[in-house]
Amino acid sequence: MRLFILEDFDKVSYYIADYIKKRILQFKPTSSRPFVLGLPCGSSPIGVYRYLIEFYRTGQLSFQHVVTFNMDEYVGLPKEHPESYHTFMWIHLFRHIDIPVENVNILNGNATNLDEECQRYEDKIRSVGGIELFMGGIGPDGHIGFNEPGSSLHSRTRPKTLTYETILANARFFDGDMVKVPKLALTVGIATFMSAREVCLIITGQHKAVALAKCIEECVNHAWAVSCIQLHPSALVVCDEDATQELHVKTVNYFNSIQQIQQKVIGPENIDLKGSVINFHPNWLNRIRY
Repeated sequence: MRLFILEDFDKVSYYIADYIKKRILQFKPTSSRPFVLGLPCGSSPIGVYRYLIEFYRTGQLSFQHVVTFNMDEYVGLPKEHPESYHTFMWIHLFRHIDIPVENVNILNGNATNLDEECQRYEDKIRSVGGIELFMGGIGPDGHIGFNEPGSSLHSRTRPKTLTYETILANARFFDGDMVKVPKLALTVGIATFMSAREVCLIITGQHKAVALAKCIEECVNHAWAVSCIQLHPSALVVCDEDATQELHVKTVNYFNSIQQIQQKVIGPENIDLKGSVINFHPNWLNRIRY
Protein backbone atom coordinates (compact mmCIF):
# COMPACT_ATOMS: atom_id res chain seq x y z
CA MET A 1 0.00 0.00 0.00
CA ARG A 2 1.20 3.49 -0.86
CA LEU A 3 0.16 6.57 1.10
CA PHE A 4 0.64 10.08 -0.30
CA ILE A 5 0.02 13.00 2.05
CA LEU A 6 -0.64 16.27 0.24
CA GLU A 7 -1.47 19.75 1.47
CA ASP A 8 -5.19 20.07 0.79
CA PHE A 9 -8.25 18.78 -1.09
CA ASP A 10 -7.33 20.51 -4.35
CA LYS A 11 -3.84 19.02 -4.47
CA VAL A 12 -5.23 15.58 -3.63
CA SER A 13 -7.80 15.94 -6.42
CA TYR A 14 -5.20 17.00 -8.99
CA TYR A 15 -2.80 14.22 -8.00
CA ILE A 16 -5.43 11.49 -8.42
CA ALA A 17 -6.79 12.94 -11.68
CA ASP A 18 -3.28 13.20 -13.08
CA TYR A 19 -2.55 9.65 -11.95
CA ILE A 20 -5.69 8.35 -13.70
CA LYS A 21 -4.69 10.26 -16.84
CA LYS A 22 -1.22 8.74 -16.83
CA ARG A 23 -2.58 5.23 -16.22
CA ILE A 24 -4.99 5.54 -19.15
CA LEU A 25 -2.32 6.93 -21.48
CA GLN A 26 0.15 4.24 -20.43
CA PHE A 27 -2.50 1.54 -20.98
CA LYS A 28 -3.13 2.76 -24.55
CA PRO A 29 -6.74 1.56 -24.66
CA THR A 30 -8.53 0.53 -27.85
CA SER A 31 -12.11 -0.41 -28.67
CA SER A 32 -11.24 -4.08 -28.21
CA ARG A 33 -9.11 -3.46 -25.12
CA PRO A 34 -10.70 -0.58 -23.16
CA PHE A 35 -9.44 0.89 -19.92
CA VAL A 36 -12.04 -0.11 -17.30
CA LEU A 37 -12.45 2.46 -14.54
CA GLY A 38 -14.49 2.20 -11.35
CA LEU A 39 -15.95 5.46 -10.07
CA PRO A 40 -17.62 6.76 -6.89
CA CYS A 41 -20.15 9.51 -6.21
CA GLY A 42 -20.27 11.94 -3.30
CA SER A 43 -18.19 14.97 -2.41
CA SER A 44 -14.79 13.22 -2.41
CA PRO A 45 -14.33 12.78 -6.19
CA ILE A 46 -15.79 16.09 -7.39
CA GLY A 47 -12.37 17.74 -7.59
CA VAL A 48 -10.95 14.74 -9.44
CA TYR A 49 -13.79 14.92 -11.99
CA ARG A 50 -13.18 18.64 -12.46
CA TYR A 51 -9.54 18.01 -13.38
CA LEU A 52 -10.39 15.05 -15.65
CA ILE A 53 -12.76 17.33 -17.54
CA GLU A 54 -9.96 19.90 -17.84
CA PHE A 55 -7.59 17.25 -19.21
CA TYR A 56 -10.18 16.33 -21.84
CA ARG A 57 -10.89 19.95 -22.80
CA THR A 58 -7.19 20.71 -23.21
CA GLY A 59 -6.64 17.66 -25.40
CA GLN A 60 -4.55 15.75 -22.88
CA LEU A 61 -6.96 12.85 -22.49
CA SER A 62 -9.73 11.06 -24.38
CA PHE A 63 -12.35 8.76 -22.89
CA GLN A 64 -13.35 7.19 -26.21
CA HIS A 65 -11.97 3.81 -25.14
CA VAL A 66 -12.72 4.04 -21.42
CA VAL A 67 -15.47 1.91 -19.85
CA THR A 68 -16.78 2.98 -16.44
CA PHE A 69 -18.63 1.21 -13.65
CA ASN A 70 -20.12 3.28 -10.88
CA MET A 71 -20.09 2.12 -7.32
CA ASP A 72 -23.71 2.51 -6.27
CA GLU A 73 -27.21 3.86 -6.83
CA TYR A 74 -30.33 4.48 -4.76
CA VAL A 75 -33.27 2.11 -5.14
CA GLY A 76 -36.53 3.69 -6.29
CA LEU A 77 -35.29 7.08 -7.53
CA PRO A 78 -35.89 7.83 -11.21
CA LYS A 79 -32.67 8.30 -13.19
CA GLU A 80 -33.70 11.91 -13.76
CA HIS A 81 -34.15 12.66 -10.05
CA PRO A 82 -31.72 15.43 -9.01
CA GLU A 83 -30.29 13.24 -6.24
CA SER A 84 -29.86 10.04 -8.23
CA TYR A 85 -26.30 8.99 -8.82
CA HIS A 86 -27.07 8.83 -12.56
CA THR A 87 -27.77 12.56 -12.42
CA PHE A 88 -24.71 13.20 -10.26
CA MET A 89 -22.35 11.50 -12.71
CA TRP A 90 -23.74 13.24 -15.79
CA ILE A 91 -23.59 16.64 -14.10
CA HIS A 92 -20.11 16.25 -12.68
CA LEU A 93 -18.36 14.23 -15.39
CA PHE A 94 -19.98 12.34 -18.26
CA ARG A 95 -21.72 15.16 -20.13
CA HIS A 96 -18.45 17.11 -20.24
CA ILE A 97 -16.23 14.43 -21.81
CA ASP A 98 -16.20 12.24 -24.93
CA ILE A 99 -17.08 8.91 -23.31
CA PRO A 100 -19.58 6.92 -25.42
CA VAL A 101 -22.91 6.50 -23.63
CA GLU A 102 -22.74 2.73 -24.10
CA ASN A 103 -19.46 2.66 -22.14
CA VAL A 104 -21.12 4.07 -19.01
CA ASN A 105 -22.41 1.51 -16.52
CA ILE A 106 -24.50 2.52 -13.52
CA LEU A 107 -26.67 0.19 -11.44
CA ASN A 108 -30.40 0.37 -12.17
CA GLY A 109 -32.16 1.08 -8.90
CA ASN A 110 -35.53 0.68 -10.61
CA ALA A 111 -34.96 -2.84 -11.92
CA THR A 112 -37.87 -5.24 -11.44
CA ASN A 113 -35.57 -7.81 -9.85
CA LEU A 114 -32.78 -6.17 -7.85
CA ASP A 115 -30.83 -9.38 -7.28
CA GLU A 116 -30.78 -10.09 -11.00
CA GLU A 117 -29.66 -6.52 -11.68
CA CYS A 118 -26.74 -6.94 -9.28
CA GLN A 119 -25.73 -10.24 -10.89
CA ARG A 120 -25.99 -8.64 -14.33
CA TYR A 121 -23.60 -5.92 -13.14
CA GLU A 122 -21.07 -8.45 -11.86
CA ASP A 123 -21.33 -10.38 -15.14
CA LYS A 124 -20.82 -7.19 -17.16
CA ILE A 125 -17.67 -6.35 -15.21
CA ARG A 126 -16.27 -9.80 -15.93
CA SER A 127 -17.24 -9.58 -19.60
CA VAL A 128 -14.97 -6.58 -20.16
CA GLY A 129 -12.03 -8.20 -18.40
CA GLY A 130 -12.48 -6.77 -14.92
CA ILE A 131 -11.82 -3.31 -13.56
CA GLU A 132 -8.31 -1.96 -14.12
CA LEU A 133 -8.50 0.86 -11.56
CA PHE A 134 -11.24 1.46 -9.00
CA MET A 135 -11.29 4.88 -7.37
CA GLY A 136 -13.24 5.23 -4.15
CA GLY A 137 -14.08 7.74 -1.47
CA ILE A 138 -14.94 6.79 2.09
CA GLY A 139 -17.23 8.00 4.84
CA PRO A 140 -16.22 9.03 8.36
CA ASP A 141 -17.23 5.54 9.53
CA GLY A 142 -14.98 3.95 6.91
CA HIS A 143 -17.71 2.86 4.51
CA ILE A 144 -16.95 2.34 0.81
CA GLY A 145 -19.96 2.75 -1.45
CA PHE A 146 -22.85 1.62 0.72
CA ASN A 147 -20.72 -1.03 2.42
CA GLU A 148 -21.32 0.29 5.90
CA PRO A 149 -19.87 -1.05 9.17
CA GLY A 150 -20.57 -4.76 9.45
CA SER A 151 -20.53 -5.45 5.71
CA SER A 152 -18.84 -8.69 4.76
CA LEU A 153 -15.38 -8.36 3.30
CA HIS A 154 -16.45 -11.06 0.81
CA SER A 155 -19.57 -9.19 -0.34
CA ARG A 156 -20.41 -8.71 -4.01
CA THR A 157 -22.78 -6.28 -5.72
CA ARG A 158 -26.10 -6.47 -3.88
CA PRO A 159 -29.10 -4.56 -2.50
CA LYS A 160 -28.23 -2.91 0.81
CA THR A 161 -30.52 -1.57 3.53
CA LEU A 162 -29.27 1.83 4.65
CA THR A 163 -28.63 2.51 8.31
CA TYR A 164 -30.47 5.17 10.27
CA GLU A 165 -27.25 7.22 10.44
CA THR A 166 -26.85 7.14 6.66
CA ILE A 167 -30.46 8.10 6.07
CA LEU A 168 -30.13 10.95 8.56
CA ALA A 169 -26.88 12.17 6.97
CA ASN A 170 -28.37 12.06 3.47
CA ALA A 171 -31.53 13.91 4.47
CA ARG A 172 -29.71 17.19 3.74
CA PHE A 173 -29.95 16.31 0.03
CA PHE A 174 -33.72 15.72 0.31
CA ASP A 175 -34.90 19.01 1.82
CA GLY A 176 -33.98 17.77 5.29
CA ASP A 177 -36.82 15.24 5.14
CA MET A 178 -35.77 11.71 6.16
CA VAL A 179 -39.01 10.34 4.70
CA LYS A 180 -37.83 11.29 1.20
CA VAL A 181 -34.49 9.51 1.55
CA PRO A 182 -34.42 6.06 -0.10
CA LYS A 183 -34.06 3.25 2.43
CA LEU A 184 -32.37 0.86 0.00
CA ALA A 185 -29.45 1.14 -2.39
CA LEU A 186 -27.55 -1.07 -4.79
CA THR A 187 -23.82 -1.16 -4.19
CA VAL A 188 -20.78 -3.01 -5.43
CA GLY A 189 -19.46 -5.25 -2.68
CA ILE A 190 -16.15 -5.01 -0.91
CA ALA A 191 -14.92 -8.09 -2.80
CA THR A 192 -16.03 -6.46 -6.07
CA PHE A 193 -14.01 -3.35 -5.22
CA MET A 194 -11.02 -5.45 -4.16
CA SER A 195 -11.14 -7.50 -7.37
CA ALA A 196 -9.95 -4.49 -9.36
CA ARG A 197 -6.33 -4.77 -10.43
CA GLU A 198 -5.61 -1.48 -8.67
CA VAL A 199 -7.56 0.50 -6.08
CA CYS A 200 -7.23 4.15 -5.14
CA LEU A 201 -8.81 5.92 -2.16
CA ILE A 202 -9.43 9.63 -1.67
CA ILE A 203 -9.43 10.58 2.03
CA THR A 204 -9.63 14.27 2.93
CA GLY A 205 -10.72 16.34 5.91
CA GLN A 206 -10.30 16.00 9.64
CA HIS A 207 -13.69 14.25 9.87
CA LYS A 208 -12.09 11.33 7.98
CA ALA A 209 -9.04 11.16 10.28
CA VAL A 210 -10.24 8.25 12.41
CA ALA A 211 -11.18 6.27 9.31
CA LEU A 212 -7.73 6.85 7.81
CA ALA A 213 -6.08 5.65 11.00
CA LYS A 214 -8.24 2.52 10.97
CA CYS A 215 -7.30 2.02 7.32
CA ILE A 216 -3.55 2.36 7.82
CA GLU A 217 -2.66 1.42 11.37
CA GLU A 218 -5.12 -1.15 12.68
CA CYS A 219 -6.20 -4.66 11.77
CA VAL A 220 -8.51 -5.60 8.91
CA ASN A 221 -12.00 -5.47 10.38
CA HIS A 222 -15.47 -5.66 8.86
CA ALA A 223 -16.49 -2.86 11.27
CA TRP A 224 -14.24 -0.56 9.18
CA ALA A 225 -14.73 -1.49 5.53
CA VAL A 226 -11.86 0.76 4.45
CA SER A 227 -9.39 -1.49 6.29
CA CYS A 228 -9.80 -4.08 3.53
CA ILE A 229 -7.40 -2.08 1.38
CA GLN A 230 -4.51 -3.45 3.44
CA LEU A 231 -5.05 -6.78 1.67
CA HIS A 232 -4.85 -5.40 -1.87
CA PRO A 233 -1.58 -5.99 -3.76
CA SER A 234 -1.77 -2.63 -5.56
CA ALA A 235 -3.39 0.02 -3.38
CA LEU A 236 -2.94 3.78 -3.41
CA VAL A 237 -4.26 6.09 -0.68
CA VAL A 238 -4.05 9.85 -1.23
CA CYS A 239 -5.01 12.10 1.68
CA ASP A 240 -4.62 15.68 2.83
CA GLU A 241 -2.84 16.84 5.97
CA ASP A 242 -6.10 17.32 7.87
CA ALA A 243 -6.92 13.63 7.47
CA THR A 244 -3.66 12.59 9.18
CA GLN A 245 -4.59 14.03 12.59
CA GLU A 246 -5.20 10.59 14.13
CA LEU A 247 -2.14 8.89 12.61
CA HIS A 248 0.95 8.23 14.71
CA VAL A 249 3.88 10.51 13.94
CA LYS A 250 6.02 7.48 13.07
CA THR A 251 3.42 6.40 10.48
CA VAL A 252 3.48 9.78 8.75
CA ASN A 253 7.29 9.84 8.88
CA TYR A 254 7.49 6.33 7.43
CA PHE A 255 5.42 7.07 4.34
CA ASN A 256 7.00 10.50 3.84
CA SER A 257 10.48 8.97 4.05
CA ILE A 258 9.65 6.48 1.31
CA GLN A 259 8.67 9.34 -0.98
CA GLN A 260 11.87 11.22 -0.15
CA ILE A 261 14.04 8.21 -0.95
CA GLN A 262 12.23 7.64 -4.25
CA GLN A 263 12.45 11.29 -5.28
CA LYS A 264 15.93 12.22 -4.03
CA VAL A 265 17.89 8.95 -4.09
CA ILE A 266 16.33 6.57 -6.61
CA GLY A 267 14.91 9.30 -8.84
CA PRO A 268 11.41 9.48 -10.33
CA GLU A 269 12.74 8.36 -13.71
CA ASN A 270 13.54 4.97 -12.16
CA ILE A 271 10.09 4.47 -10.58
CA ASP A 272 7.04 3.33 -12.51
CA LEU A 273 3.53 4.70 -11.99
CA LYS A 274 2.70 2.10 -9.37
CA GLY A 275 5.81 2.87 -7.32
CA SER A 276 7.98 -0.09 -8.34
CA VAL A 277 11.68 0.32 -9.08
CA ILE A 278 12.29 -0.30 -12.79
CA ASN A 279 16.03 0.41 -12.88
CA PHE A 280 18.53 -0.30 -10.12
CA HIS A 281 21.89 1.42 -9.75
CA PRO A 282 24.38 0.36 -7.03
CA ASN A 283 25.56 3.97 -6.61
CA TRP A 284 22.20 4.82 -5.00
CA LEU A 285 23.62 3.36 -1.80
CA ASN A 286 26.28 6.05 -1.79
CA ARG A 287 23.66 8.80 -1.87
CA ILE A 288 22.03 7.74 1.41
CA ARG A 289 23.29 9.67 4.43
CA TYR A 290 22.36 8.53 7.92
